[in-house]
Amino acid sequence: MTSIIGPASFKFFGIFPAAILSLIIPIIGVGYFAYIIARRLAPLVRSAPDSRFDNPIARARNLIVVCLGQIRQPRYMLAGVLHIFIFAGFLILSIRSTSLVVIGFSDGFVLPGFGGAIGSIYNFFKDYAATFVLIACIVAAVRRGIFKPARYAVPEKYGKDHTAEAVFVLGIISTLMISESLFEASEIAYAYQQTGEVHFLAPLSLVWIFKSMLSGAPLGFLQGLHVFTYYIHDFAFFFFLCFLPMGKHFHVITSFPNVLFMRVKTGNIKPVAHGVAEDQLDDLESFGVKYLEDFTWKHMLDFYSCADCGRCSDQCPANAVGRPLSPRFITIKARDLMFKNYPLSGEIYKSNLLVEDIYSEDEIWSCTTCGACEQECPLGIEYIDKMVDLRRGMVDEGMVPQSLQKPLKALEKRGNPYGKMEKKRADWAKDKEFKAEYTIKDLAKDEADTLYFVDSITSYDDNIQEIARRTSIILQKADVDFGILGKQEKDSGAEVLRFGEEMLFQDLKEQNIEAIEESGVKNIVTADPHAYNVLKNDYKGLPEVKHISQVVAQKVASGALELKPCQAPDKVYVYHDPCYLGRHNSVYEDPRKVLDAIDGLTRVELEKSRDRSFCCGGGGLMLFYEPEEETRMGVLRVNMAAEAGANVIVTACPFCLVNIQDAIKVAGKEGEIEALDFTELVEQHLA
Repeated sequence: MTSIIGPASFKFFGIFPAAILSLIIPIIGVGYFAYIIARRLAPLVRSAPDSRFDNPIARARNLIVVCLGQIRQPRYMLAGVLHIFIFAGFLILSIRSTSLVVIGFSDGFVLPGFGGAIGSIYNFFKDYAATFVLIACIVAAVRRGIFKPARYAVPEKYGKDHTAEAVFVLGIISTLMISESLFEASEIAYAYQQTGEVHFLAPLSLVWIFKSMLSGAPLGFLQGLHVFTYYIHDFAFFFFLCFLPMGKHFHVITSFPNVLFMRVKTGNIKPVAHGVAEDQLDDLESFGVKYLEDFTWKHMLDFYSCADCGRCSDQCPANAVGRPLSPRFITIKARDLMFKNYPLSGEIYKSNLLVEDIYSEDEIWSCTTCGACEQECPLGIEYIDKMVDLRRGMVDEGMVPQSLQKPLKALEKRGNPYGKMEKKRADWAKDKEFKAEYTIKDLAKDEADTLYFVDSITSYDDNIQEIARRTSIILQKADVDFGILGKQEKDSGAEVLRFGEEMLFQDLKEQNIEAIEESGVKNIVTADPHAYNVLKNDYKGLPEVKHISQVVAQKVASGALELKPCQAPDKVYVYHDPCYLGRHNSVYEDPRKVLDAIDGLTRVELEKSRDRSFCCGGGGLMLFYEPEEETRMGVLRVNMAAEAGANVIVTACPFCLVNIQDAIKVAGKEGEIEALDFTELVEQHLA
């Protein structure tokens, strides 16, 4: 015998062909895996429809960049790099694992195209891949099992800790790496002893190390090790395959379709029901999500795809201030319910009301819809649409917080949450000093190219009305021909929609669209990111919508607006990204360009900025909601500014301005830090 006997030709005890076992293992493994997947698909089959087959180019890009490229993983550097090594190694070694299954009953099998030089090159990279995956698994196991980062912790009220499962899976992966390398090393060591044949191996790789260790081992031992490690790998491979759909590691399978079908447009809210037109909403018997099966199939796929990494909750401002919300457990509790209601065998259980069964009312109302969780998730899991759908269901069931009932009734009656008269919407323009110098067109009487959409908080809040006046001054200085709708304008409905009051939103939207169309404007500008977002993403058929920061940036760049040198050069400014301007619409640079265009202005960056900006707490009718929390989001934000060395916080959102100004008082930093709206800073520096 001059060469080692492969598993396809080996006979146990010299009698029983190992090839039979090599066939039985994959048949049982694939069969059981197919059965498990069929059972796991059951809730998706019963779920609500979802339209996810549009924009194929954008979806393919997401698959390449987000899934295969792992672009979001390094946002948590150590964990991200470890995951990239394991993921990349898996992709490379999947070819080897596939060929190993066939080698069990066909000695020397090589996948087509992987023979000769290409095969040698592949083996070189494959051996290093196995080595790096093993190292990554060891580091990850130590990190997860011993050091235990806080974001992995599971409070008792949310169920069991998943550390043991994570370490167990890392052990299986390590077993696959070691067994595959030993299988190859034993064959090479055997051939060297018998024929003196030398194989080039990747230096310091697992195979290289194992071959060096086995170079003097008896031939009988090498033969036994060769067959033994093959079946260890085979058993581990198919056990792992069937184990994946049992828990959080289901994401290894579902991440590809989940990223493929992730949202390709940001800022908007999903319709109440896909395939149901807005004028047919009255015909629906029920609104929103009340039971498990009311979620769409994509949202159920989200539940299966959660890797339990905790990044969403780690970035969630509601979780940071101690509100009863952790996005991670919104998903995990739903996945556990899917496993419970749709067991692998037996009858399917009837679902109960979700808010009574697995969620609490406060938990769902605590979300500010800031989008930090979605921005962070490396697997494209969506939260805002789920929260809004759950709220729709709660509103439909009459589960409305007491503090929100009054503003909702006011919105329904007066078109604004303050309950003030419609004719007072433009009273901000009647300020004596302002009126003496500036005239604002009323589009009910006059014509203009541009509509300045003011929205409710800027129209009615006495402390915020200055934003409307300053925005008007800036537009006039920039020679923008604009007007307002006055009493014809209704609340944009941004908060109403995200609160879950769908029919009220539809009514506000219809009235605004009618007024805008009748005005004949060609452009819309607003200083309110919430209005900007809803007009741009949730309304349809409107002229182009811009935020005032975009207009100013363009006018400064073109020379139409000139800015004076900084009026307070001794101060340090920091720009706070509003969620609905930044994260939801990617307007990050325009406000910064304007600040940097002011000569002598010193600007620093917050640690949490741009797409990791920390919410002020004002989204989703939160100005009227009274949540349970340990501290205010705005206070944390003010403290971040202080740590950055800033004494002026500039924001471009009236909601942010209200919350940050209030937070400065609560934090006891009056006189140390001040808050300015973007329009105030610009108006101060108009040449």
